[in-house]
Amino acid sequence: MVLKHPYVTEKAMMMLENENKIQVLVEQGASKDQIMREVEKAFEQPVKSIRTMMTMKGQKKAIINFENENAAEEILSRLGVM
Repeated sequence: MVLKHPYVTEKAMMMLENENKIQVLVEQGASKDQIMREVEKAFEQPVKSIRTMMTMKGQKKAIINFENENAAEEILSRLGVM
């Protein structure tokens, strides 16, 4: 399993509302292709783009942008975050 859990902060919620993006912590060795495949398989939504970065705590974070404009909000509500 490449995906760990959603990364929920005030900034992440602003990105969700304004840009249709969610932030997820992922395994450190995960590639963008692996992340994209797993997100599309788990949530059945097409992914437009993925950016990855390392947090200050040494964790890998993926910022995922979806093609469907309501997909990010729907996914987080399904997970019980919103």
